[in-house]
Amino acid sequence: MLRVRSELKKPAVRAALVCALLALAGCDHPLPPPDRTGPAAGWENWGGDAGGSHFSPLVELTPSNVKALAPVWTYHTGDVSAGTAEHGPTAFQATPLVVGERMFLCTPYNRVVALDAETGRELWVHDPKVDLGGVYTPVCRGVAYWQDPVQDGAACRKRILSGTLDARLIALDADSGARCEGFGSDGAVDLRQNLGDVRKGEYYVTSAPLVMGELVITGAFVQDGQRVDAPPGVVRAFDVRSGALRWAFDPVPPTIAPVDAAAAASGANFTRGTPNVWGQMSADPVRGLVFLPTGNPQPDHYGGAERQGKDFYGTSVVALDAATGTPRWHFQTVHHDVWDYDVAAQPVLFEQNAGASSRAGVVAATKTGHIFLLDRETGEPMFPVEERPVPRSRVPGESTSPTQPFPTLPAPLHPYGLKESDVWGLTPVDRKACKDAFAKLHTEGMFTPPGFEDTLEYPGLGGGMNWGSVSVNPATGLMLVGSMRAAYTVRLAPRSSLGGPGAAPDQVGMNPQEGTPYVVIRGALLSPWNTPCVAPPWSTLTAIDLVTGQVRWQKPLGTLRNLAPLGVGDAFNWGGPIAGGSIQTAGGLAFIAATMDGYIRAIDVSNGDELWRHALPAPAQATPVTYRARPGGRQFVAIAAGGHGPLAWAAAGPERLPAMLGDAVVAFALPE
Repeated sequence: MLRVRSELKKPAVRAALVCALLALAGCDHPLPPPDRTGPAAGWENWGGDAGGSHFSPLVELTPSNVKALAPVWTYHTGDVSAGTAEHGPTAFQATPLVVGERMFLCTPYNRVVALDAETGRELWVHDPKVDLGGVYTPVCRGVAYWQDPVQDGAACRKRILSGTLDARLIALDADSGARCEGFGSDGAVDLRQNLGDVRKGEYYVTSAPLVMGELVITGAFVQDGQRVDAPPGVVRAFDVRSGALRWAFDPVPPTIAPVDAAAAASGANFTRGTPNVWGQMSADPVRGLVFLPTGNPQPDHYGGAERQGKDFYGTSVVALDAATGTPRWHFQTVHHDVWDYDVAAQPVLFEQNAGASSRAGVVAATKTGHIFLLDRETGEPMFPVEERPVPRSRVPGESTSPTQPFPTLPAPLHPYGLKESDVWGLTPVDRKACKDAFAKLHTEGMFTPPGFEDTLEYPGLGGGMNWGSVSVNPATGLMLVGSMRAAYTVRLAPRSSLGGPGAAPDQVGMNPQEGTPYVVIRGALLSPWNTPCVAPPWSTLTAIDLVTGQVRWQKPLGTLRNLAPLGVGDAFNWGGPIAGGSIQTAGGLAFIAATMDGYIRAIDVSNGDELWRHALPAPAQATPVTYRARPGGRQFVAIAAGGHGPLAWAAAGPERLPAMLGDAVVAFALPE
């Protein structure tokens, strides 16, 4: 069924719209014709390229003409829900791929859709009919594309690879949407193989697989805070043609023997409770390296002897040999992580060009607001990193690290703590409420470990920087970073206080941490108006020079529209919760949505000024793409605008949740 609305079809409508846009832009004369002489350029990887730069070489859209950008088509997936008894509310966070004249995307229910990239016309839909039972938030951030280098015209020569919420890896024919025969069983691989016991909704894929040569590589989300013996965090590479397991990275410390692909083939299960990779991976095909952003070992907020030293690869960037899965190096961004500061952001590759010299690097952006620039071949920091003393835990059985790594450059993008003088409120009433709440919290600054009293966690477990990662212009060496500032509270409670060792938590915000003596209760430090108890801006967009490590500019990102009380809406550019990333173009622009105010924006990368914005059908907690589908065609910008259920519930309240969700893909271009 066709679910697309085409705009600008009639010449009179086009002419009227152009005049209106020119009037809004304050122009007395028509804009010069856009430059469409360049080649086609798609978006064939989740991050634009294998290294995740989120950069496009297209130049048609520029600071001088972007004000005329207008919607061309809108496609509705139909997959949206405020939650059911089976699963939580949806999050439409997909980054579409554009290959040639086709766009490929996945919905929160893992349906894979192919569209005509210029018109939005639906070409095919594949419905894997996923089991959503127990899924916290139905979400699919993207799919992967592979093309057989042998031009034999066989079926499935071009493939779409998709991970699912019921732990399958599916291969589809990119031309027809049909399952690829010969890949696994009926075109799918069961990712629960060799995991052992997996509970309902405990293990599933949310990020796009990574294609590297003739391998498709995937990690998975493991539900937070549930138990010490959670499902394994193994990362596996499968043959892209057959689905056969080629290698496995079992992220155990040197003191534990890893389970490899050969052992798995003999029936062995991978090691449980290890750090998982739920964020997006990246690759360096020239050096044959794959880069993983790892989470912390289970559970999240207590890491006593029960973790068995599994912190070794936790909260790190890990470089693997792409052919074998053997670790080459790893850099740990947080030691013995008991804050849920897992590395969520895709590691992004860049070249540090300083004069005649060049050095290959990788960006590790973290929830703490720290950005580590690492040598791509060795993992050594490119700027000094200091191990500084931090508070130690007083919880029996816990032994936190005496130091944590602090980068010297780039400078941290998040404050290092919260003082009483920093506590803020929109009105005197909620300011007092925030101060009263803060006075009851235990804090010793950043990296204060969780204890038996309510403890301040700032930066909060949402970041800082999250899965939206960063964008890099390889020609200018400019990196853009979206970052959030929100305080959380964490408290451990002895399990015995809940009625015995087997007692099950039933409180909202409580995680059981089975296998440890303690449950954990988590929350956000918010005012009665549901705004953060810290001074704005609550999110920022920052430009950083990758050669010097210095900040070029920093601007608040987003308004209080959809969030603020008293009807202030767009009046205050204070930012707010964000989820999603930016892209950059050779035309001197950046595009970003991510905010709860429901706008997509065009930014002048030279100074951070907002040049254009457009309201979307729903907030877009996703990353946009830009593309030209054919030579001489228009440059498009497209975004998935469907919101993020849990974020909308927390920021806008349950009564406004349905209005904050959607199912739209919107594509923009200059008028013809």
